[in-house]
Amino acid sequence: MARNRGDKEEGPEKLMGLLKLVQILSLLVIFVAGVILGLASSSHINQYFTSQAQLFLTNNIASTKLSDNCTVVKPCEKVDYLNMERFVHPDNVIHSMTDDQVFWRASLLPQKKGYPFDRVPKVAFMFLTRGPLPLLPLWERFFRGHDQYFSIYVHTPQDYLLNVSSDSPFHGRKIPSKDVEWGSVSLVDAERRLLANALLDFSNERFVLLSESCIPIYNFPTVYKYLIRSEYSFVESYDEPTRYGRGRYNRKMLPEIHLYQWRKGSQWFEIQRDLAVYLVSDTKYYTIFKKYCRPACYPDEHYIPTYLNMFHGSLNSNRSVTWVDWSAGGPHPATYSGVNITEDFIQSIRNNGTQCSYNSEMTSLCYLFARKFAPSALVPLLSLTSTVMEF
Repeated sequence: MARNRGDKEEGPEKLMGLLKLVQILSLLVIFVAGVILGLASSSHINQYFTSQAQLFLTNNIASTKLSDNCTVVKPCEKVDYLNMERFVHPDNVIHSMTDDQVFWRASLLPQKKGYPFDRVPKVAFMFLTRGPLPLLPLWERFFRGHDQYFSIYVHTPQDYLLNVSSDSPFHGRKIPSKDVEWGSVSLVDAERRLLANALLDFSNERFVLLSESCIPIYNFPTVYKYLIRSEYSFVESYDEPTRYGRGRYNRKMLPEIHLYQWRKGSQWFEIQRDLAVYLVSDTKYYTIFKKYCRPACYPDEHYIPTYLNMFHGSLNSNRSVTWVDWSAGGPHPATYSGVNITEDFIQSIRNNGTQCSYNSEMTSLCYLFARKFAPSALVPLLSLTSTVMEF
């Protein structure tokens, strides 16, 4: 009897032990599952940050790529895109700038005195042509041996190909050009376009406008010294009280331009750098001329003479350094062919008996260039370069 009673008492105790064992095993299972889940999450997070780090490094390497075949890992040649030499001395006149862009660039006028580089002042020879340069050999002889003292800029019809030898100072000197119509404002556009392109070279100090029919009548050293040492510009600007002068004035230009300010002059000018900057910077008065100076008003004869008279007359000598023969009358000057070219003729241009002011003193050396000369004049002119013109 006693044995049976003990067996009954042990039944509940065993049941309680089994329940505790199940609870312990359940907690152990939960703990192990938590550990496993924790490790799995940690692995995922590590993979995420590892992938982000790789992406960051990849993007930064790509962003530091300097060219198509070099990175920070593989360095390449250093390129100075703000090179001072290229900025102050453009090595090529070809560019993709529009007129507005090149005029804006050319209008930049340094306020700091002096130059942070060795500057040899140059004369910019600007040729406004209808295409060919028939007197090219004469000019090539004139420029020979003086490379560091001049720059050349050529404006032709837009599609004209300036074909000269690679050793010519005219090689590669055609600027981005547009077609020009005689008597229209497009002539002024071409003049300002030449000035703007020449102003991009900070060494250019004087700017002379020439045509394909112009010739030099003195050697280069004489021309260079005359222009560089001049205190004034050479723009013909005078009051013409006839229908060919005042008669071309349009009262619609008021109140900006008055009749008493109106001037006329030859388009073949020579000016100093500061005046060139003022001319390419002007929009107000150029716009007035473009709108109201139409045939029989010719902007190339009035715009620059009037503008300089209004604002910069004290810097102008009111004369041209290019000789032209208007004695025959008519809308065009006399043209000289080969049969006209003699030593006495050239000497008569050089010493024509006139007196002019140069740096506030009188001189008989008034003209440096002459026009108009036909292609047939080339050979006889070349025969006189050493004996008369001395080059």
